[in-house]
Amino acid sequence: MCATLELCIQLFILLISTCTIVAITGVNALSFTVYWLGNDTLRVSAALFAENRQRLCKGLKAKDGVVPQSLVLLQGGEQKQRYCTDTDLLFRQESFFHWAFGVTEPDCYGAIDVDSGKSILFVPKLPESYATWMGEIFSKDHFQQKYAVDEVQHTCDIAEVLSSLGAALLLTLRGVNTDSGSTTREASFCGINSFQVNNTLLYPVIVECRLLKTDMELEVLRYTNRISSEGHKMVMKNVKPGKMEYEMESLFQHYCYTKGGMRHTSYTCICGSGNNCSIIYYGHPGAPNDKSILDGDMCLFDMGGEYHCYTSDITCSFPANGKFTADQKAIYEAVLKSSRSVMAAIKPGVKWTDMHRLADRVHLEELVKIGILKGSVEDMMKVHMGSVFMPHGLGHLLGIDVHDVGGYPEGVERIDEPGLRFLLMGRPVQERMVLTVEPGIYFINHLLDQALANPAQSCFINNQVLARFRGFGGVRVEENIAITSDGIELLTSVPRTVEEIEAFMTGSQH
Repeated sequence: MCATLELCIQLFILLISTCTIVAITGVNALSFTVYWLGNDTLRVSAALFAENRQRLCKGLKAKDGVVPQSLVLLQGGEQKQRYCTDTDLLFRQESFFHWAFGVTEPDCYGAIDVDSGKSILFVPKLPESYATWMGEIFSKDHFQQKYAVDEVQHTCDIAEVLSSLGAALLLTLRGVNTDSGSTTREASFCGINSFQVNNTLLYPVIVECRLLKTDMELEVLRYTNRISSEGHKMVMKNVKPGKMEYEMESLFQHYCYTKGGMRHTSYTCICGSGNNCSIIYYGHPGAPNDKSILDGDMCLFDMGGEYHCYTSDITCSFPANGKFTADQKAIYEAVLKSSRSVMAAIKPGVKWTDMHRLADRVHLEELVKIGILKGSVEDMMKVHMGSVFMPHGLGHLLGIDVHDVGGYPEGVERIDEPGLRFLLMGRPVQERMVLTVEPGIYFINHLLDQALANPAQSCFINNQVLARFRGFGGVRVEENIAITSDGIELLTSVPRTVEEIEAFMTGSQH
């Protein structure tokens, strides 16, 4: 073999095996442009984001009010500092912008010509001093190859570039997130007042696009679940009485980052033990995973890693010492039965609110068997006894956001009933949705005391048996699922039955 040719081949192999972003120009650059963090991490093709842009254009063309020469304009996230200091916060891209462009850098914009699908990425024009402190200043060609977009310009030239394209209408993003109640940040730039702008047409269309996952998106979500599942299993192998809750959080983060390239978690890790398992959003600054884990504690660890902004959300519940007590087993198996009953019933067309009610019903039936409750389950359902033990919703959409968008489109209203009012999706299940199924039973003193003070509910409670579970905490089993044409694909893979958990934690199962 010619020595020069052999050297070229070696250099090419070195290039594709070491670069975080591999970009090869040519006839089909999308096939070769990938986000990749080396080792065994997932390669995510730029074609994923190109397909998202195509889907968005198709949806907008079918929308009344979108005129010829309309352009979508999205603004990415900004690099921010910690309060008044010059210390940068770890940057994470704005979700809608990431969905359309897959760009990892801050302070960018993106435009999409609805008629042609042409994509234009706008990147900051960096000062020379950047090269001294922050690294190389890359050319526009670099970003065009890195993200496989049609054109790259500088953000300072947005007005001029959009004018040269003859933009008849700019479609900007403005809408209310139905989970947080917050309004999206609408794109804005110096000179936008000289353009015709519509900020109502884009949001519902892009939300519907994000609602249903493509094959490539599903592949990334399978990856985040696989790595996060293994992270949970590592924690289960290492937890023991005497360790701190935050040690388990640290182990999970370490596994996901070192094995999966996940610099971010999808949300603040919840690592509750003992009574802390009853705190739904434990792990926040007022309760920061800072308890010592005790022998006999149940653990409820709700953690998910994120890769290239695609999330996961998994909860595992198990005894800290690896062996369930009779009461722990009873509550755990009640929740597991609820989880599996719901997953067996899910298919396209099913109402998500009905799935929540099914979980409530199974919980109540099992709590009667345990002796905590007594009487007719039908009558308990009428007075919302289920919400006493599961105040949150059954689950939510999952994607680029851990509580992904689209749960309550226009015309779908929340049901104002205990439990259901906190359900993060009200629409029927559709194929290609990705959802969490996370039933739980918790012994929250505040809610138990309220129920005991309410004659309509207290008549169903056996307070003598309930007293035994005060301080128990709670159990949650959370799976991530993708909706198929006739059921579900289970994305999560962790020990789930009592027998599996005990065998795994004692080392007799791997």
